[in-house]
Amino acid sequence: MNTPLLSSIQNPNDLKQLSENQLPQVAQEIRELLLDSIQKTGGHFASNLGAVELTLALHYVYNAPHDHLVWDVGHQTYPHKILTGRKDRMDTMRQYQGLAGFPKRCESEYDVFGVGHSSTSIGAALGMAVADKLHGSDARSVAIIGDGAMTAGQAFEALNNAGDMSDVNLLVILNDNEMSISPNVGALPKHLARHVMRDMRGVLHEIKTQSAKVLDKLPAVKEIAEKAEQTIKTFASESEHVQQSLGLFENFGFEYTGAVDGHNIAQLVQVLRELRGKKGPQLLHVITKKGNGYKLAENNPVKYHAVGKAPAAANPDSGSLKTEASAAQAAPAPTYTEVFADWLADQAQADERLIAITPAMIEGSGLVAFAQQFPNRCFDVGIAEQHAVTFAAGLACAEAKPVVAIYSTFLQRAYDQLLHDVALQNLPVLFAIDRAGIVGADGPTHAGVYDLSYLRCVPNMVIAAPSDEQECRLLLSTCYALNQPAAVRYPRGTGIGVNVVRDLATVPVGKGILRRQGQRIALIAFGSMVQPALGIAEQLNATVADMRFVKPIDGDLLQELAQTHDYLVCLEENTTQGGAGSAVLESLAFSGCLKPTLLCGIPDIVTEHGDTALLMDKMGLSEQALLKRIEDWVAAQSKAA
Repeated sequence: MNTPLLSSIQNPNDLKQLSENQLPQVAQEIRELLLDSIQKTGGHFASNLGAVELTLALHYVYNAPHDHLVWDVGHQTYPHKILTGRKDRMDTMRQYQGLAGFPKRCESEYDVFGVGHSSTSIGAALGMAVADKLHGSDARSVAIIGDGAMTAGQAFEALNNAGDMSDVNLLVILNDNEMSISPNVGALPKHLARHVMRDMRGVLHEIKTQSAKVLDKLPAVKEIAEKAEQTIKTFASESEHVQQSLGLFENFGFEYTGAVDGHNIAQLVQVLRELRGKKGPQLLHVITKKGNGYKLAENNPVKYHAVGKAPAAANPDSGSLKTEASAAQAAPAPTYTEVFADWLADQAQADERLIAITPAMIEGSGLVAFAQQFPNRCFDVGIAEQHAVTFAAGLACAEAKPVVAIYSTFLQRAYDQLLHDVALQNLPVLFAIDRAGIVGADGPTHAGVYDLSYLRCVPNMVIAAPSDEQECRLLLSTCYALNQPAAVRYPRGTGIGVNVVRDLATVPVGKGILRRQGQRIALIAFGSMVQPALGIAEQLNATVADMRFVKPIDGDLLQELAQTHDYLVCLEENTTQGGAGSAVLESLAFSGCLKPTLLCGIPDIVTEHGDTALLMDKMGLSEQALLKRIEDWVAAQSKAA
């Protein structure tokens, strides 16, 4: 790969040695490196292509890491990593002990704030700006927020706080590409779009004094492209007309500049230089195109948001990458997400009260077909997990039956609402919790290893963990039928290949089943750990219980196992602190039937990123690792006795 300019850049100081007219070539070379590396490792694709010029301009103007560049969401930071000394390791992206797919403080001094969830950048950058003021530092703080993150409440909480600090130097860059993973939803994106269109028609005549020095030097505003793949190019200042239309940010106390073309490096550098010298809260509105520079991603940014490992043609206009969707379609068995999607449509057909809700994960949670079939009963509320749960609570109060489709890691953000708005009022909201357990390459920010622990203490909550595709459907139907809060948590990826019966049958709540009868050792397994337990049991002649429910737990079955076996082993893909194993011990202690018990789950560590099977083995949770662990433990117990 021929990247002569990029090869000379080891850090942002090297970038600053180049002339401005060389930066477009650097941008092209970054795109070539992204295409080459991502096809080898997989990862976020379209969002990174859209942020290349903005990243270049930021590192060209600002003095990182002295100046703080705080990225939101984090899946658009591959160009940032390339420019900050990590370009030679891009082929390790998201691999075990390789580069993380998101900013990570321990990875580089340039990653000033770790991130994986959205809408944290403004608050974090404000904290850094306040600290710099108190320390007498001249450092500048910049929050780069986009991909739908500005629709979340936390972003507005930070804006509200920052706008009242006129003596704190903070720049918020709104990277407006009209997308999160899906197209943005809600009133704010429409408001911004109306503003950009108004700029296009040339209605602006007055140039604000504070922005005149910059904007007078910019080219005339160009007409908006009709085709989706054409880069949006807009430049404008604020007139009184726009102040009435886009007074939102100024009402928060920010001085607004924009909208600015996010793919014209010269213009970005000019504007950023001007803004770096300004004091107080500033907001720069930048228009970018998700997938810019790769035609397939430009035309279908949803499909190319993230891609898997696959060969790709060198020609960026005609090459293709293996998307996550295509990888799923090639799978030999349905994914758990697909099982949920089929059940949801069938249940909605049978019950007109069902309403589906998701916080900006309509593709990831499997709701695309449902939204087409039931458009009036499917709500994507944007990146607003707290609102999603309270919205569901309101629906339940009005005799609807809401189903909240959400990733385990994102439900953490709505914990207060789950507890106060749903559980304390005992409302019948079903949480379909996807991506439970280790999620692999996305790493610790996306790991779904805490939900059993944080849900167990919530009153009125029923928690189910299916062991295969058919169990997933059965437990979804069972929990939906309840008149109380319930959660069904299932893993990422494909099932084990069992036949799924397309009915709406239910099972008894709080009752487990024996999958295998053995002797001496009872493996008490939850969800995804049932299958490895069965493999281990064949070698140990052990009993296997598929508990199905974590709450209420089957105390009768546990007593029976404790009375008829010498050793108990609990298996779960959740942290052992307060998880399913803890529920087993609590139940046995209450019944007075304690036996030597080994808890096998996620240890009390920050999990790594990498291949899921590898990570499970490293944590002692693969079938072979568990077998040795159990054998060694039983031997030690026998010796001690």
